Amino acid sequence: MGRRLAIAVIACVGLLCGAAFLVVAQTSVPAEAIRSSVIRTPELIDRAWKLPVAATFNSELDWQSNSSRCGPASLANMFRSIGEEATTEAEVLDGTGKCWTGFCIIGLTLDEVAELAQAKTGRKVTLLRNLTAAQFREHMMHANDPGRRYIINFTRKTIFGAGAGHFSPIGGYLEAEDMVFVLDVNERYKPWLVERERLFSAMDTVDSDGGQKRGLLLIE
Repeated sequence: MGRRLAIAVIACVGLLCGAAFLVVAQTSVPAEAIRSSVIRTPELIDRAWKLPVAATFNSELDWQSNSSRCGPASLANMFRSIGEEATTEAEVLDGTGKCWTGFCIIGLTLDEVAELAQAKTGRKVTLLRNLTAAQFREHMMHANDPGRRYIINFTRKTIFGAGAGHFSPIGGYLEAEDMVFVLDVNERYKPWLVERERLFSAMDTVDSDGGQKRGLLLIE
């Protein structure tokens, strides 16, 4: 039996235990590590929210409903910013057969989130994987283009010292400071700024579920 199928069966038999595990995973990063690992000074955050793409989110996000649904929550927020119809987690997942237990068992991969995006929009969706640092910088230079939306898949461990893989929209890029504005869909973290090189390092990692590199989704 494959790893994903085995985990799904176990989760269906013991959903409450699975839910408890996911809650533990969500709270595994200490609050102090969240505060000290990224930039959230009022002046910079205010500037970041005024960037062309970030402004389309109206300074608010709908938080992910549980620790496994960051991918659908990221898509829902991103779709809301461009006027698409699927603006809730439920609408993003409706009809896809994914996360039907209420949890996305062991989370979704970058490929699966790309599939969700393609199922819910007629816009061009591009999966960007195995980027070099220079290519990542080039994309961040375009992150303020209102005709583009990026969702990043990264590991929290590289930035916060603990935690697992995560998805969030990118709100924009402060070029002078070389910082990326991450619209974190987890309410414990809230939106934050981080040095571009650190974010690239967190993205340039292997997702153990599938054994492929994490990366970006580009929606145009």
